[in-house]
Amino acid sequence: MPEVDLVFPRAWVELVDPADDDQVFRCDLTWLTSSYMCIFGQGCPGIYASSPDTGCCTLGAHFSDNDDLKRVASHVKELTPEQWQFHPGRRVRRGDWVGHDEDGEAKTQVVEHDGQSACIFHNRDDFPTGAGCALHGLALAQGREPLETKPDVCWQLPIRRTFRTVERPDETSYTEVTITEYDRRGWGPGGHDLDWYCSGNTEAHVAVEPLYVTSAAELVELMGEPAYDALAEHCEAHLRSRSALALHPADPH
Repeated sequence: MPEVDLVFPRAWVELVDPADDDQVFRCDLTWLTSSYMCIFGQGCPGIYASSPDTGCCTLGAHFSDNDDLKRVASHVKELTPEQWQFHPGRRVRRGDWVGHDEDGEAKTQVVEHDGQSACIFHNRDDFPTGAGCALHGLALAQGREPLETKPDVCWQLPIRRTFRTVERPDETSYTEVTITEYDRRGWGPGGHDLDWYCSGNTEAHVAVEPLYVTSAAELVELMGEPAYDALAEHCEAHLRSRSALALHPADPH
């Protein structure tokens, strides 16, 4: 089955953050209870046909802020040449792996290897450890969650978190935090030009457990544990309802 349409009915739930009365989470139950999983190394053709073995790492990763950059830098120092294919072979300097886009925003450098371009931390399939993110591998080797070592955008994708201020009629306000699917549109106008994308593709909706379970660590980091626990209860209830309008169209039915 081809990639599903971007627009379809979704079920949402709103819940007040147990840790902050001035914050409300608006969560996409359709996405969070879907059977999506990352299929890198298991049939993922990559977002560009020209780099089929590098998944969504083709463009490199932008840093969300300076704290994100500093956190990643602290872990880059821990990488060894045995873990990172493009290790400079000496003490790592920030200039070895940090680049900038056309607007001057910091991002990981992109390198070409065997005709395919990708993030400098993406080990290729001819490396002894196999293809995959060196920072992800570092986390697994150290018994950490990969979200601790990778840039924010890398571990969050394809979950999307956005913020907006909502004004009430009584002139009070609250922060609305939306947790939803990072579909093609999340990449900006260029997202529509990607040759392939996973979140709405049936090939990637093959997980045994729903996304809110398989991505629990990421959701806890994005929401906090009390809010995640409340969300999980709503997800469980949603799955029990099995409403036809509540299912992700890329899921097997």
